[in-house]
Amino acid sequence: MNQTLHTRRRFLRTSFLGAAASWTLPVFLEKTFFALDAMAADSLTQVVTGKDNTILVVLQMAGGNDGLSMVVPYLDDAYHRARPKLALPANKILRLDSYAGLNPKLAGLKSIFDDGHLAVIQGVGYPNPNRSHFRATEIWQTASDADRNENIGWLGRYFDSCCAGSDPTVGVAIGSEMPQAFAARTPTGVVFSRPEDFRFKSSDKAAGANSEEAFYRQLNEGGDTSIAAPEGGSIGAIAGATHADMSAADFLQRTALDAQISSDKILEIARKAKSTVPYPAGRLANSLSLIARMIGGGLTTRVYYASQGGFDTHAGQLGAHERLMGELNDAVAAFVADLKQQGNFDRVLLLTFSEFGRRVQENANGGTDHGAAAPMFVLGGKVKPGLFGKYPSLTDLDHGDLKFNTDFRSVYGSVLDQWLRAPSATVLGRKFPALPIV
Repeated sequence: MNQTLHTRRRFLRTSFLGAAASWTLPVFLEKTFFALDAMAADSLTQVVTGKDNTILVVLQMAGGNDGLSMVVPYLDDAYHRARPKLALPANKILRLDSYAGLNPKLAGLKSIFDDGHLAVIQGVGYPNPNRSHFRATEIWQTASDADRNENIGWLGRYFDSCCAGSDPTVGVAIGSEMPQAFAARTPTGVVFSRPEDFRFKSSDKAAGANSEEAFYRQLNEGGDTSIAAPEGGSIGAIAGATHADMSAADFLQRTALDAQISSDKILEIARKAKSTVPYPAGRLANSLSLIARMIGGGLTTRVYYASQGGFDTHAGQLGAHERLMGELNDAVAAFVADLKQQGNFDRVLLLTFSEFGRRVQENANGGTDHGAAAPMFVLGGKVKPGLFGKYPSLTDLDHGDLKFNTDFRSVYGSVLDQWLRAPSATVLGRKFPALPIV
């Protein structure tokens, strides 16, 4: 009876019919209203926001992350034969099971896995993989088939079909340009990078600039406060087409004006969350620190997007990849600790992806060349932990590359259906097998 009363009150507060009927609603109509409420919950228009509901954080590992050096098949002789210089010692691997384990630099992520908050999805890819950075990134960001070109991003289709009427800050990308994943038919989403790049308008013309600069220094005192472009010699992101007749600058201005937002608004929200969690220096850590501030401050954003560059390791991979793994681990571990301190960890899901993996065989320059399948990480307070999918064979290869066994759109679809409560078939164009990761 109490649950019925609670549900009835919640419905009356949140529905137009309820607002009109107030408390004069006859009891015999409750079942009808509950049915309408359930239909509304499953409708294509999302009425929830990131201020009080689930949040998705997408982290792009740009350049083609070497999955064999992140989730290591430490007991496979084929791994050690193919990589006499690059193979990591079995006794250093953070074991997940009797076959695979995490890179030694991922101790924080291993702890998250042990605590039951990390899903490792193995062998993720798609049919007929493309080994061009730009085309492969485009495929991942639009969720298209390899033989089909799409302009609209997979998150853009989510915004179009499920977030009508939402503030454009429903999607926030940290970086210097809008990722193609955000490209939508209706301009949605904002890019937030350096303070000087996000001054659409300022309510405090005299002190606005100085206060913004000071705030960025506060994010990571003594560290690198630049969060604009990913480091390394590889691409960071593919910019998305925002509108057929709009330039990127026009789009950002239009978005800002339509939403009546400014850098002051976002910075004011970010300032609300005072964190005592120390973040390491670096662009990824700064990006995740800022995202944590936005979440803690109650920004209505449902999808955040950040990137870490430098994964195009054709030469000298051992040291470079070790550094990248350390940066990833330390930044994500601090982010998780921050969310836990806020009490928001259960509301946030972080998803990693890279445009492709690397070849099994190391090259003559101490690196690896463009490959295909690679692992993805999904972590959060409500994630169902464990290893998903089968680790690809290191001997049954596709022209030297790993064969995928899990389509990346199965991961996207599972996140859409299970986490964002959005119809994945509508967003992705068809239904993909689901993974029980949430």
